[in-house]
Amino acid sequence: MSFRINNNANALSAYNSVSQATNQMAKSMGKLSSGLRIKDASDDPAGLISSELFRSQINSMDAALRNNQEAMNYAKTAENALGEMNRLLSDARGLAIASGNSATLTASQVAANQDQVTSIIASIDRIAGNVTYSGRKLLDGSAGTTTQISNASKVAGFSFGGALGTTSITANGLITLQQTAAATRALYTATSLLTTGALTSGTVALNGVNFNISAGTTGASLANVFNAASSQTGVTAAWNATGNQLTFQSVETGANKQITFTDTTGVVSSAANTTANAVGVDAAATVTIGGVAALFTGGRSGADGLTLTDANGNKMNIGEGGNAVSAAAAVGRVVAADSNFQIGFLSGVTANLALRNMSSGQLGGGVVAGATVNNLDLSTAQGATSALAVLDKAIEEVSAMRGKIGNFQRNVLETNSRSLTNMRENLSASESSIRDLDVANEMTNYTKLQVMQQAGMSILGQANQGGQSVLSLLR
Repeated sequence: MSFRINNNANALSAYNSVSQATNQMAKSMGKLSSGLRIKDASDDPAGLISSELFRSQINSMDAALRNNQEAMNYAKTAENALGEMNRLLSDARGLAIASGNSATLTASQVAANQDQVTSIIASIDRIAGNVTYSGRKLLDGSAGTTTQISNASKVAGFSFGGALGTTSITANGLITLQQTAAATRALYTATSLLTTGALTSGTVALNGVNFNISAGTTGASLANVFNAASSQTGVTAAWNATGNQLTFQSVETGANKQITFTDTTGVVSSAANTTANAVGVDAAATVTIGGVAALFTGGRSGADGLTLTDANGNKMNIGEGGNAVSAAAAVGRVVAADSNFQIGFLSGVTANLALRNMSSGQLGGGVVAGATVNNLDLSTAQGATSALAVLDKAIEEVSAMRGKIGNFQRNVLETNSRSLTNMRENLSASESSIRDLDVANEMTNYTKLQVMQQAGMSILGQANQGGQSVLSLLR
């Protein structure tokens, strides 16, 4: 046995034990305060790697579940709008049945039924054109398919649905345009003004707007009167001093924009004009995508001659500056894709929903030659019979689209949502078993470390007193 005063081995050993117990207590306190078994990578490197992989998958599943709900809301928005269309079409069918009872209906009753059908048609087109989700229209044929225009001077805009002609648009491709007719404005030249150059008093009408003309008004002044009301008439006027004539021109192009000028008493003309009508001309063009061609024409109610549609409801706007007959040339590119939803947490786990054009001009076609919901006529018994066939087809088409959306909701989105929820639950349980702390077990460990620290501190105090025994040898 030896006695030393420079190094107290017993005290150093006790100090080392106390330090280790203190460090372990600090880690245990950190775990207890955070509730985590793996607070940093040094606690369990392999467990940390597994836990982070699980966390990444769980976060991705949360995003996929949000996407799934967005897709559900998207589909519900479209389906609810189609439900309203079904109601409108059912009402229209009831009106067609009522109008077929021609033996008891008066002309005014039939006209009232026709007015209701006209309102129903307008409502269907309003729904098809205005129902949107997050700024994207759902039922006008544009959902999913996008276009890129390369010749903006020729084409002002495209709106494609899922098909061109009888072929679905399933691949990207160039859009080739051949304009076969140019849109023109309605043009009418009044017969010669009175030879005196000044007009007599009277009333003339231009597109339903009456103008009271004072005696002595000159042709140039009269043109200014008409031009001041162009926002009401949709017509501008010009005075040709050489020919002593007034020329009227519609503000917009197309066959829907006409000029009706009535001068029954010869106020403007040297001879009375009973009713003079002039109409513009709609543009026409052939559009080709991937070898499939379709004819685009005007004629939509209220549209100008530069707004063209095809049999599928695809729409195109000819640019004002490029309105001329032309040879076939590329004007843009179509990017084909249905409404695409990322509903899984892995790449490529997607779902698609294609929504067709549901405007009135695209419903009920193919059962009566040239007839769709857009041009129902209940004024005759035969027209009412034809309307029934068209409406039955339209109701079937709208119902079929609703069924397609319902199938997408029930068998794709809802199923996927349940699957993701179950997977997330199991992954969360796995991640928790790796990373989360068993508090009861750790508290037991912490209590043990407390006892060890207290015992160590006591022994360290006694070990530090060991050197005092050497002093007895020095007395």
